[in-house]
Amino acid sequence: MLRAISTLFLVAGVIILAYGGFQLYSTHADESKRLNQASEIISDEVVTEVEDVSAYHYDAIDQGDTVGVLYIPKLDREIPIIEGTDEEELAQGVGHYKGTGYPGENKQILLSGHRDTVFRKFGELEDGDEFHIKMEHGTFIYVIQDSETQIVPADDTTVIDPSREDEVLTVSTCYPFSFIGSAPDRYVLHAYPK
Repeated sequence: MLRAISTLFLVAGVIILAYGGFQLYSTHADESKRLNQASEIISDEVVTEVEDVSAYHYDAIDQGDTVGVLYIPKLDREIPIIEGTDEEELAQGVGHYKGTGYPGENKQILLSGHRDTVFRKFGELEDGDEFHIKMEHGTFIYVIQDSETQIVPADDTTVIDPSREDEVLTVSTCYPFSFIGSAPDRYVLHAYPK
C-alpha cells in the first residue's frame, strides 16, 4: 500500500513538472512569435517630438494586436507589446492597458506583464534606467524616476489615470517577485519622456 502511494505521488510530481515545462515552452514560443511579428513593423528611429499624433492611427489598434516592442536596455530584454491585458495577451508579451495612451499622445501609457515571465528581473531596475517603446512610427525613450516607484495592493486601480495630460509610462507587475501563486501586490514604475 505504501509503495502504491509513493508511486502515485511520484507520477503526480512528474505530471506537474511536465505540465509546467509545457506551459513555459508554450509561453516562450508565443512570445517569440509575437516578437518576430513586431520586429517586422517597428522603427529604431528615435522620436523626440510628435507633430501630428493622428497620423499614427492608434484608433485602429484592436484587442490582441501586436503593436510594438518594449526594450529594456539595462536587462538587454526585448518584449512584444500586445493590445490588452487579459491572460491571453499577457501570456505572449507585455500588455497595453486599453483606454490608456500611446507614445506622443501626452497621456498615461500603462503596460503590464507577469513577473515570472516577461518581467523576471524587473526588480533590478532603478532611477535613471530607460524603457524604449519601439513602434511602427519610431522609438520613444522613457527614463525611470525612482521617486515614482510604488508598491500597491493588487486591487488598487489608482495607479491608472487615463485623464492625465502629461506623458508618463507606467509599467506594472505582480509583487513580491519571488512569491509563489497569485501575488497580493503590484510593483509599479513610472518613467517620463527623455
